[in-house]
Amino acid sequence: MSTDFKSLTVKKYPRLPGRKTPESRYWRKFKSPIVVKEFAAVSSVHFSETTPYDFAVTASTRVQIYSSKTHQVKKTISRFKDVAYSGTIRADGKLVVAGDATGLIQIFDVSSRAILRTFREHKHPVHVTKFSSDKTQILSASDDKTVRIWDMPSETPLTIFTGHEDYIRSGMVSHDNPHLILSGSYDQTVKLWDMRTQGCVMTMNHGSPVEAVEMFPDGGVVVSAGGPSIKVFDILAGGRPMHALSNHQKTVTSLCFDNSHSRLLTGSLDQHVKIYNVQDYSVVHSVKYPAPVLSVALSPDDTHLVAGMAGGLLSIRQRVVKTAEVQTRRAQEEQIRAGSYKYFVRGQKKANEGDFTVETQRKRRLREYDRYLKAFQYGNALDACLRTNQPAVTTVSLIQELVHRDGLRQALSGRDDISLEPLAQFLVRNINNPRYTSILVDVTTIMIDMYTAVLGQSPLIDELFMRLRAKVKMEIEFQKQLLSVLGSMEMLFAKSTTTSVGVAIHNEMASVSMSSPATAPTGATGASTMASSLSSSSSSRIQ
Repeated sequence: MSTDFKSLTVKKYPRLPGRKTPESRYWRKFKSPIVVKEFAAVSSVHFSETTPYDFAVTASTRVQIYSSKTHQVKKTISRFKDVAYSGTIRADGKLVVAGDATGLIQIFDVSSRAILRTFREHKHPVHVTKFSSDKTQILSASDDKTVRIWDMPSETPLTIFTGHEDYIRSGMVSHDNPHLILSGSYDQTVKLWDMRTQGCVMTMNHGSPVEAVEMFPDGGVVVSAGGPSIKVFDILAGGRPMHALSNHQKTVTSLCFDNSHSRLLTGSLDQHVKIYNVQDYSVVHSVKYPAPVLSVALSPDDTHLVAGMAGGLLSIRQRVVKTAEVQTRRAQEEQIRAGSYKYFVRGQKKANEGDFTVETQRKRRLREYDRYLKAFQYGNALDACLRTNQPAVTTVSLIQELVHRDGLRQALSGRDDISLEPLAQFLVRNINNPRYTSILVDVTTIMIDMYTAVLGQSPLIDELFMRLRAKVKMEIEFQKQLLSVLGSMEMLFAKSTTTSVGVAIHNEMASVSMSSPATAPTGATGASTMASSLSSSSSSRIQ
């Protein structure tokens, strides 16, 4: 009975974490920022949910509608008597609602800029105005500590929620259920209101004055921002805190999601916008801005990133979408759209339950060095690996396999100057690589023992041996200097025991100094023996 040959397993060494991850490369595509100077601090940015995804910018006593294509102002609404807040575009892109510092709420027609509705019952500044998902109601939250739901046709409040003990600066209506309203206040609480019960159904403690709140589309998870921290609450578990994030240095002022709700964007007074992966809430990217960030928004098609700053600056970053991405998105939409051809032919090539399927096994093609290993031709396997310019880690893995098979000496023996040259050049290139030093020092020692007697007969091999000797000597000097520096640093940190920081760093350096001799002298000791062998053999054989 024959068994399959197990091909060579290439050893994987740990990699240092790199900055250029696929996530960071994606967010770096939001480039060529356009910076616009507004009249005052940009307190709010909101994108329309319909194409062409224009966005409303609220600053000073005006709300301006910007074009996402030209990045120019299309409409300016300035019919406010005081500072305007929270300019929001309705889902159909036809209406805009905003509040101001006098407590007035106004609804405007985007095309004509005419005032369609006015709500006057708030007596303090209104910092939150949002449209409900049913398009006939609006949400408002004010410094008078009330949250109100208004009926647009009659201009009357349907519900007034009272329960907060301080200014209310954030709020939203659930996308999944228009009866649920979320609000965040400077009393450090986040409250969930239900219009059906006309009251608060859940209170969550953030621990700092709440500046922004967001809710996932399914309504099961709530995110709040206040102070330098962000907290995530599980609504289905009674408002239990799930995560607490403190990646910003100053107050977090705004929150928003991307189109798929898989990334959370946060803006802060520390002049940064950070992007989180909502699976584990790790920071995947960060963008630095020239001024404290007050508002941040991402377009529904994930092509525009807009941030408003305290100094009146508005930054517009755009990501160029490739044709392949557009075609892929259209193909996905067509595949799931009912009535399309793909919808009717879906699943026709899949096996049904109870069907018998014939499993086919494709014959694996072995690499050249694997074929030689299978035939126990160790020398040819090493030559094949060196001749085809395989990565160094592959050649080292093959050498380790030869050591395990007790075939390294067999692979190195019987070589002339032509077949020995590739091996010697490989050793010269990689002998000082700390990942491979331990195994390559052993290979070099065996090679010296086997070919010392014939040194002096080939100028090429003699030159490679001299280069190998010089490189090993240089590495030994470097290891000595490294150990000397570590010893000096250990003495310095040993004196700094008066502070807790000094003690912590001393312990860290002690662990480094304990581990370094185990690593460095491993190569250094073997390399020292090898260097002495090279020196004696070269002096006696090379003329």
